[in-house]
Amino acid sequence: MPMSPRELRTRRRVADAAPWKGPLRRYDIVKEATIAVVVVALFAVLLAVLFSSPDVPPVTLQAWASAQPVGFTQIALSELNDTSDSATYGPPYNHASGDVQDLFGISIQNALGVHYPLNPSKSFILDPLQTVTGQPALTAALARFEAASPAKRAAWEKAYGVALAKAHMVDNRLVVPKAAFGPVGKMLESLLGMARSGALDAQLLTHSSFYTTNYTKPIMFLGDSWKAQHGASYWGQIVEAQHLSGSQWGVMSETGSWPGQPWLWLYTMWYQIPPMSTSSNGDVEVIAIMTLCSLALLFVPFIPGIRDIPRWLPLHRLIWRDYYRQMNTRPGGGVSATTTTGTSSTSGPLPPQPA
Repeated sequence: MPMSPRELRTRRRVADAAPWKGPLRRYDIVKEATIAVVVVALFAVLLAVLFSSPDVPPVTLQAWASAQPVGFTQIALSELNDTSDSATYGPPYNHASGDVQDLFGISIQNALGVHYPLNPSKSFILDPLQTVTGQPALTAALARFEAASPAKRAAWEKAYGVALAKAHMVDNRLVVPKAAFGPVGKMLESLLGMARSGALDAQLLTHSSFYTTNYTKPIMFLGDSWKAQHGASYWGQIVEAQHLSGSQWGVMSETGSWPGQPWLWLYTMWYQIPPMSTSSNGDVEVIAIMTLCSLALLFVPFIPGIRDIPRWLPLHRLIWRDYYRQMNTRPGGGVSATTTTGTSSTSGPLPPQPA
């Protein structure tokens, strides 16, 4: 009487759990591991010498201000009047809601709160300008700006924004048409000079230890140009040129055409599929999907049906075809066991135990 599928699976599990009684062969695992390490090390050194890593200059505020002085000043103005992406982002930087995402009405950002407080107008503009010495005109402009009412500041900033749209460079100097923008013109002109000299990059770094590893402020300042239009979108142009935008599935460790992390294709794939491709909560939706996929992969050994797929697919018999061929040619389907003694002898690759 043939066994039922359940009885067959039970018999196979028992057979798999039983001690191996098949043949053994001499195998020196220390020798094999040593050879593998040496070979891999040699290949790593050889490939590093032949290909190395592309030496691409870092993206800095200095490079941005030098390449696009008008665009840099436009973003600096948005930092000053609190309309930039950083100023309206939300947790963990401030209490705004511009980039807050939620899933089923639950926001992880709001739940964690503001734990890295950041005020772009103060951190990116006013504080760096306060460090400039030997410029009485700038000192007077800062004092006038800080003493003005919010309404007066807003009027100056608006007037400067209108005038800045007609700005142009003359003898490597930004020329903005005259208008009633008060001290804002002098402030942003000085900030542009700081940026082009490299001083602003240094001022925005967070020196919390001997080694400087916190580049949050300069990165956020640069990132605010992502959504800008025309010449102000410095960061957006770099990202597009390196094929790193969301629509380009861009994920890489290196730049240009060098390979990056191909295993991250699964993350970028979800951003191309509706509703994530058009949703304002796309990031948190992708995180939720990947969390579920990861948990499903983690619990595969405990999910009935899915955990039995390897038993149903005869791939193992194809891989161990020589073993099964020998097993089937012996009387009774068995394999005689032979043992090898010696300190370097251990069991070799073991095929699956027959049911």
